[in-house]
Formats: sequence, C-alpha cells, structure tokens
Amino acid sequence: MRISVFGFVGDGGGRSVVDAFVAELETLRAEGFGRMWAAQLPQEPDLLTVLAIALREVPDIEVGSGVVPIQPQHPMALAQRALTTNLVGEGRLTLGLGLSHRAVTEGQWGMSWDRPLRRMTEYLDGLLPLLAGEQADATGELLTTRGRLRIPGAPAPEVYLAALGPQMLRLAGRRTAGTVTWLTGPKTLAEHVLPTITAAAEEVGRTARVVSALPVSVTDDVDAARALAARRFAIYGRLPSYRAMLDREGYAGPADAAIIGDEQEVGERLAELAALGVAEFVGIPVASDAEGTARTRAVMRAAESEPAREGARPPVDAGVTNGLPGREE
Repeated sequence: MRISVFGFVGDGGGRSVVDAFVAELETLRAEGFGRMWAAQLPQEPDLLTVLAIALREVPDIEVGSGVVPIQPQHPMALAQRALTTNLVGEGRLTLGLGLSHRAVTEGQWGMSWDRPLRRMTEYLDGLLPLLAGEQADATGELLTTRGRLRIPGAPAPEVYLAALGPQMLRLAGRRTAGTVTWLTGPKTLAEHVLPTITAAAEEVGRTARVVSALPVSVTDDVDAARALAARRFAIYGRLPSYRAMLDREGYAGPADAAIIGDEQEVGERLAELAALGVAEFVGIPVASDAEGTARTRAVMRAAESEPAREGARPPVDAGVTNGLPGREE
C-alpha cells in the first residue's frame, strides 16, 4: 500500500501561500514520500495553479487534487488547467474530482445541487475525451461539451472521483482510475466501497483503486489527540455524505475514524487497510506540535512496503502525450 500525506494550501502562515506550499512539498520529498494530496477549498487560492508552481519547483514527487469540485467550471476549462499543470509537472499530477456539498453549491455558488450523479456523468463525458487529446462531443441534459484542446506534450492525468454512495462508486469504477474516500473506516471500505467499485470496474474490463484518506496521529496521549481531531474535523460530522459513512461504521463523530495510538497500534491499523486492498493511504497528521507531526510521518513512511512502492504507477513515458481525490472538497 502506498503511503502519502495530505497537505493544505491555507493562508501561508504569514508568508506567500505558494512559497509555504512549495516548502512543504520539498520537506515531504526529503522525508521520502512519493505524493502529496491537497484539496480545493472554496475560499482558498486556485489549487491547480499552486500545484503547477510546486511541481516546477520540486522534482521527483507527485501531487494529487483531493479534490477539485466540478460545479464552478466547465469541463473544457478544467481540462485546460489540468493538462497545463500536468505539462509543467511532466506527468506528476493525479486529478481528483468531486461534487462538493449542497451547502456550498447552493449557498455560495448559487447553483443547483439536484441530480449529482447525472451532473458528474455528463461532466466526465466532456472531460475525459479532452484529457485524452480527443474531440469532445457530449450533449447532455445539464452539461454540454464540444470541442478539442491543443496542448502539445501534455500527458493525460489519471482521474479519481470522490465517491461514497453506491451509484457514484459504480461510476468511478466504470470510468476512472478509482475513488478517494475521506473519514471512511475499515468496515465500510471492506463491505461497501471496495466490493462496489471493484465489481463495477470488472464489468467493463477495468481495474479501480481505492485511496483512503484519514486523520492519523502517533502519540502517547490518545485522548488529547482525539479531542484535537474532534475539533479540527467537526464540520464533517454534519455533512450528509460523510455522516452516512460514519454511521455505517458506528462512529459518533469524525474523531472516531482517526487512526490514533502509539507506533505499534498505528502501524497495525495501516497494515489492516493494506490487507483490505486499499491501494493508497493518505494521512492527515493530527498533532499539536512539530514533534508530533514528525513522529506520525515517520511511522507512515515505515508502513509503506517495498512491494507497494514497486507497484505504484510508473513514471509517464515521455512519448505518451495529450494525443491519447480537516478539510475537504
């Protein structure tokens, strides 16, 4: 199982947002991590722009968007930005997409939340051909995409969906590289997410991977870490899609989904996810100081097996170009 870290664009902590993000990516590369994921939040700087700069500045590490919401941008506009970012990064971008939430979609953007599955389906109808360097000709009920992009040399990024419900999981399995989950525990992954997306992918002769993102903390003070996680991620206990996943697991709140304990316990919990068939774990370290973060990331690095590293997605062939997945989304 691959192990990655989830980071945030945020406000830069008193310095340039871009400089702070680049510095964090440099640190993760130096520590031995192969990928960093980050979310596009409604109030923050444009994620793909920041990722493009970071990829230019920091070699030999991948980035993933976990996730970019689709509603505020037409498929052609997102395809342009994603391909440009991946051109800059020489194929090191993974594009995670999601639908955000009703409160954001209707309350902030003034857009309809109705028929989310139809919206995502029609979005992929337009986006996927464009990413592959092909003509898009998709006339839909909610979205229409026609045209072609010309971005020579841009590799098509792998696409993941933030999918939790059965219909969205089936869509992810049939048409994308997989799903990025958040606050989804081992029982739900084993009994719902993995079998649903795997069956859908197999029906069309594909394979699909599951990326599991969870808060994680290696600590001797479990109660304090759990209280910190409860405060930091409280909003997710009130959002319907995540509340449904917590209820499936029998969790009272987001903090119950967090992986918290000493080195041995956290290592065992990560091994459990690997045994289930999770392809990648994305940890959001929960700590009150730099020492706790470093301790947590050290255990995460140790948990990534050599076979998992060898099985990770290979580098993009330079000849394969544009001719062919706290805080959350």
